[in-house]
Amino acid sequence: MASGTVKVEIDGHVATMTVSRPEKLNALDLDMLRALSDAADEVEANAQIRVAILTGEGKGFSAGGDIRAWGGMRPEEFGHAWVRHGHRIFERLATLRVPLIAALNGHALGGGLELAGVADIRIAEQQIKIGLPETGLGMVPGWSGTQRLVRRFGAQVVRRMALGGEIFSADEAQALGIVDAVTTTGTALAAANDYAARIAARGPAALEVVKLMIACANGEDNGTAVEALGSILVAKTGDLREGVASFTEKRAAQFKGEW
Repeated sequence: MASGTVKVEIDGHVATMTVSRPEKLNALDLDMLRALSDAADEVEANAQIRVAILTGEGKGFSAGGDIRAWGGMRPEEFGHAWVRHGHRIFERLATLRVPLIAALNGHALGGGLELAGVADIRIAEQQIKIGLPETGLGMVPGWSGTQRLVRRFGAQVVRRMALGGEIFSADEAQALGIVDAVTTTGTALAAANDYAARIAARGPAALEVVKLMIACANGEDNGTAVEALGSILVAKTGDLREGVASFTEKRAAQFKGEW
């Protein structure tokens, strides 16, 4: 299914979300942000999906935020309509209930690297470049480049990209832990599908819970993760079934401590 400038295709237990603005190297604008949100909702709502892939159409994964989309915004508009809005959508992708693989078929720069950073696994083609060039424009990373990326890649790696303007090759990025695997040009999506099949063969409930547990350990959205885990556990108990039944039948609950 197509959702604006993000295409969603489902094959068995695997959903592939493709950002589709190839003439701009998939630079992100407000329409694309909204389409990413819609794609996340579609994946989240489909109980048959066990793993998702995020990739770009054409030669780029994403060249980041489109300067033409935000360059003329007033400061307050930029902070709310661009940074806060994008932050919420990236958080939505990072907290998908299913594992997410980024297939980096092209450069991932600035907001493009922040987008890749929402994934659990990143597979990059050998020709790509990775970096956070915002300070060269007098700008700072705004979609969790100094937050999520620090937690996932380490502060020193982010310092080198954001302060020093270093641009890394795919092999350098793998050595630094930014990407998990490097593949030949044109094969990132196929490699991502192979890895997705590996994930999809595992227990889907266990995958969802492990993803939440890892998020807790990494200091990511602890409140949501803890409450989701607790709610999943309690939802399976005999006590909850008794509580719902007693409410429906308008009687006092007779809890037995049943798990």
